[in-house]
Amino acid sequence: MKAMGFTSTAPVEESPLQLMEVPVPVPRPGHVLVKIAACGICLTDRHQIEGDLPQKYSPTIPGHQIIGRVAGIGEGASKFKVGDRVGIVWIYSACGTCAYCQRGNENLCDSARFTGWDVPGGYAEYVVVDQGFAYLIPDRFSDSQAAPLLCAGVIGYRSLRLSGVQPGQTIGLYGFGASAHIVLQVARYWGCRVYAFDRKESARKLAETLGADWTGSIEARPPRKLDAAITFAPSEDVVLWALEALDKGQRLVLNAIAMAARQEKPFSYPQQLWYEKEVKSVANVTRQDVLKFLPLAAEIPIMPEFREFPLQEANTALNLLKQGKIAGAAVLKVA
Repeated sequence: MKAMGFTSTAPVEESPLQLMEVPVPVPRPGHVLVKIAACGICLTDRHQIEGDLPQKYSPTIPGHQIIGRVAGIGEGASKFKVGDRVGIVWIYSACGTCAYCQRGNENLCDSARFTGWDVPGGYAEYVVVDQGFAYLIPDRFSDSQAAPLLCAGVIGYRSLRLSGVQPGQTIGLYGFGASAHIVLQVARYWGCRVYAFDRKESARKLAETLGADWTGSIEARPPRKLDAAITFAPSEDVVLWALEALDKGQRLVLNAIAMAARQEKPFSYPQQLWYEKEVKSVANVTRQDVLKFLPLAAEIPIMPEFREFPLQEANTALNLLKQGKIAGAAVLKVA
């Protein structure tokens, strides 16, 4: 099968992904083989490719927002039938027995493995997955519409829940890209006011189109204090701007797997963190997050903004995302 993979890490500007031929994987007991139709591109993919995350096998095939159809079934797998359309997310497996797994937090499992990082992912024509970590996709969405829901959407949903925002309250979204543009639609559906912050005018205009109540640059002072905030931009500077805008006793959620160190904004405890403000990180997602979010996405319905690229143009797509030239999400069209 064809796949886009990398053998060593490098900046995406150097086009490190190579089109290669690799064997079609064989589903083990309890697993299914999925013929991939589309795969969303995530910021985490770039972190892998550029070496911000350690490379765990070579060649590495990234991608964890996978939509496809079941093409083969391993021994003992009975959850799906051939032809079912399923999605595969970042969390690929967990031990199921540790204290974290037992309380439904397999996202914190020390033995958890991740799609495209620990095992081959969705920048390919086929992938295998444990049937317990695959999900039926609502008919309402096309393949390319559904792909961004599986990471940008579901981890944004988890962040929104963890923020504690309530109907009628105001939430700030810092860095308006693939995840934030989905979160805005959920927050509006819940009856929240949404303020969107981004340095790019094009991103702010997209937020306005989707119903943001106010938009401004990252460092802008919003018209009212925030009851909750989520940062999507991987920058410590942005975290400090968000804390400054947060009201007393409220929570900031950090939705980023890596953070660039502060360059512009100094930390001031009394100005940014005093008055019992909270900071909470988000680590991956759970299966329950996915199972709750997908029906909600169909009910709203969420309409992801996306731009499609052929599989072999993955380097181009990653480059454009890094330059901030794609509104919403980027999706690799595999079949």
